[in-house]
Amino acid sequence: MKVRESEYLKLKKPILKKLLDKLLARYEYASILANDSKSTNYRVSKTGTNISEDGTLSERGFCVKVYDNGKAAEYSFSAIEEDTVDAVFDEITKRLDTLGKTLPEGVTAFSFDGVEDEKLYINESTEYEVDPEEKGDNNIIDLLTRISEKGRAYDEKIIDCSVAFSYQKYSKMFLSKNKDLTQNVMWSCGYIVAMAKDGEEIQNGYKPVSMLGGIEVLDTLESNLADACKTAIELLSAEPMIPGEYDCICEPDVTGMIVHEAFGHGVEMDMFVKDRAQAKEFIGKQVASELITMHDGASTIPQVATYFFDDEGVAAHDTIIIEKGILKTGICDAQSAMHLGVAGTGNGRRQDTTRKAYTRMTNTIFEAGTSKVEDMIASIDYGFLLCQASSGMEDPKNWGIQLMVDIAREIKDGKLTGKIFSPIVLTGYVPNLLKSISMISDSIEAGGTGYCGKGYKEWVKVSDGGPYIKARIRLG
Repeated sequence: MKVRESEYLKLKKPILKKLLDKLLARYEYASILANDSKSTNYRVSKTGTNISEDGTLSERGFCVKVYDNGKAAEYSFSAIEEDTVDAVFDEITKRLDTLGKTLPEGVTAFSFDGVEDEKLYINESTEYEVDPEEKGDNNIIDLLTRISEKGRAYDEKIIDCSVAFSYQKYSKMFLSKNKDLTQNVMWSCGYIVAMAKDGEEIQNGYKPVSMLGGIEVLDTLESNLADACKTAIELLSAEPMIPGEYDCICEPDVTGMIVHEAFGHGVEMDMFVKDRAQAKEFIGKQVASELITMHDGASTIPQVATYFFDDEGVAAHDTIIIEKGILKTGICDAQSAMHLGVAGTGNGRRQDTTRKAYTRMTNTIFEAGTSKVEDMIASIDYGFLLCQASSGMEDPKNWGIQLMVDIAREIKDGKLTGKIFSPIVLTGYVPNLLKSISMISDSIEAGGTGYCGKGYKEWVKVSDGGPYIKARIRLG
């Protein structure tokens, strides 16, 4: 079934068109973004049950953007009615007309030659099997409780099993002189955290799942329960890593974190505008192994960051960032595209309608290769299989990364020994790491249970992943 269009936005569309007509009579360009979204989080553990609305992802709001005389300005508002169009218009013009006169000292405005507004019509919806709203809160909690209880009964060392589910259903509308765009999207995520204890030692096994769709994602989640419990128990006997450089195989979630941190942020082209990303100087140059082709785009794969148009009315793209090791381009929002004189890539995203659109990643992946995972492991004399990505950070200016991985499984003479090390810190200079990739598996996996911030704020949903990769990596 397809996600239905918001009745609220359908009701407001004629009113918004009246406002748009008034704005276009005054400004050379005007657009309106409208959002109606709902998100709910559910969690069950031994300590209790929680249901809460996600305040970051639940919103009804509008954002007007205008360009005039080479300048741009925005105004957001939360409500509009037939009889308040004139009042909203007056407030917008009053606020926006004074912006150019109130720039802080030392700040100069960038002048634009003109704004592209090609004719475009979109009315699309993603699909789902079971709508969480129709399933109902009680039934969802019952499902999570059953999984949690099954996890707690897995082994006497499992002292708790937290099971969570969240979803967002949203409709967005974008209107300008030449664009009439509507999209209706629903994604769902879930995770299991199994907690194991032996004496004073406590460890967690984490298994996430995500998809475009509804509560059917929990079928996949439950199939990962045993792995989460087993991992938590295994970690109780993990040894500390001996720092050094090793041949490593990265599972797809670790590959995804490398993709996201190593090149995702580094090729966000608003950082090019500010001269804060070294990648700007490497366009057209080799930055990775010839085996590597990297994509980012809302239409690249179906995952949580999939959409049909971005928050600036640019149609979703599948952008090839790296092709056979050569850095081809970055990703950008419309504003950065105008600064740099390039075409937008559909990566202009807002946390909500009260926030600025920034260049943001969407679905970021490495393409599959031709190797079998068993052959990749067999090729290593001594090294590690890296599993369960935890967190990461990067420095686009100097192209350094530091990633946390929970598990390194020892490989000796081409075989897994059963010995594990934890925790693991993966560090390095991005081009060196990516140029060392020598094998890539023939299938990919992707997921997106977390969020990505622009620095420490502006949170949006992203997904990443790829194949298993073999690389030379510094671990500590």
